[in-house]
Amino acid sequence: MAGVSSDGGVRHSILDLAPLELDCMNALWPVGEATVRDIQQALHPTRPRAYTTIMTILDRLAQKGIVLRRKSGRTWVYRPNLTAEEARSRALAQVVDGFFKGSSDGLVQYLAVQREAPPAAVLQRDQAEDRPVPRPAPSPRQQEVAPPASSSEAPAASGLDTSLL
Repeated sequence: MAGVSSDGGVRHSILDLAPLELDCMNALWPVGEATVRDIQQALHPTRPRAYTTIMTILDRLAQKGIVLRRKSGRTWVYRPNLTAEEARSRALAQVVDGFFKGSSDGLVQYLAVQREAPPAAVLQRDQAEDRPVPRPAPSPRQQEVAPPASSSEAPAASGLDTSLL
């Protein structure tokens, strides 16, 4: 969901943010303005990344219209183009519109059921409603090795000439 911002740049959906982009925004919102180095240092304890990686992420956020930047000497200073509250509101509105047909009550009911229902109860509910239950895919090793068929079953099942066995 892209739109045109008031300054003419393309503004993308807040849900289009990659996890590291969102981490950068979560580091930027509390301080208001920051350099690449500031963001890199703020993320270092939980998500250490190279300076150039953070620089690339902030550049992408600027291209998306999520952050604004200005030159200060030889460095760029970044600031959010929307508040954390605006981002949350937009993201939730998109979730409500996309998954709950515009019904915030639908989202609330969904969250209440999910909070109350332990995983086993959800599985039982899905089985009771005749929904397919996801099964784990066989491992590559299980796919390669088929169990040997007994000698009495193989020829009859495959139609092979047993005199050659």
